[in-house]
Amino acid sequence: MTARIERVVTEGVVDIDGTEHKVENNTWIIGDDDEVIVIDAARDAEKILEQVGEREVLAVICTAGLPDHVGAAIEVASRDEAVVALHPKDKPLWRETWRETWPDIDMEDDGVFGVADVQLDVMETPGVSPGGISLYCEALGAVFTGKALQADGPGKLGGEYPALADQLTSIGGRLFTLPADTRVLANHGDEVTVGDLEPHFDDWVSGSLTRDPAAPRDDEGPLTDGTRISGIKLGPGDE
Repeated sequence: MTARIERVVTEGVVDIDGTEHKVENNTWIIGDDDEVIVIDAARDAEKILEQVGEREVLAVICTAGLPDHVGAAIEVASRDEAVVALHPKDKPLWRETWRETWPDIDMEDDGVFGVADVQLDVMETPGVSPGGISLYCEALGAVFTGKALQADGPGKLGGEYPALADQLTSIGGRLFTLPADTRVLANHGDEVTVGDLEPHFDDWVSGSLTRDPAAPRDDEGPLTDGTRISGIKLGPGDE
C-alpha cells in the first residue's frame, strides 16, 4: 500500500519564560493502511490516535524537545509500544515535560526511519533548539521541518530567535539544498515549498529578520559575503 501524509491540528497554550502563548500545532502522520510514524505528537493524544485509527504506530519522532512537540508523545507511543525518538541535545527540554522518562532512541544526523514503502532521513537543523531535526522523505517529496523553517520563514521561540546564525546555517546548508518543489511541512502553519522560500534567504542573512522596521536603512546593497559576516556557514569549508 502506498504511503501518504496526513495532518492533525491541535491547539493549546505554551509557557515560555513565564509568558503564555496560544499556538496551533501540526502533527504529521506518515504511513499506509497498516502502519504509521507520528511526527511531533503535540498535546492531544486522543485526536492524534483517532486519526491513526487501527493502524500500528511504529515510532513517534520529535523534531524538538519543546512541550508542543512532545506533549502527547508518551501516550501516543504507548498504545502500540512504539519507540519515541529525539535528538540527545534536546533531552534537557524533554525533561521539562517528562520528568520520569526518557525517549527510546537518540537520533543522529543521517539516521533513517522506515515506514510502509518510504524512508525518512534525519537532518540536524538546530537553531530554535540545540537538538532540532528535520525529516526528509524523498519518495513523498516532503521535508518535515519542525520549527526550523515555516511558511513565513525561520521559526521562532516565544517571538525570538534563540540561535539565528545556527538556524540560518541549517536552512541554507541543509533544507535549501533539497529540490525546489519539496513540500515544507512544519510544526506550525500551512505548507509551502522550498522554492517558495529560498529566494528570501539572502534577505534573512543580511538582517531582515531582526532589523527594526522603523530604523533607517543602509542602501549600499547586499553584503558581499553575508554568510561569513553573519557567522553563518553553509558547508564544511566555510570556516
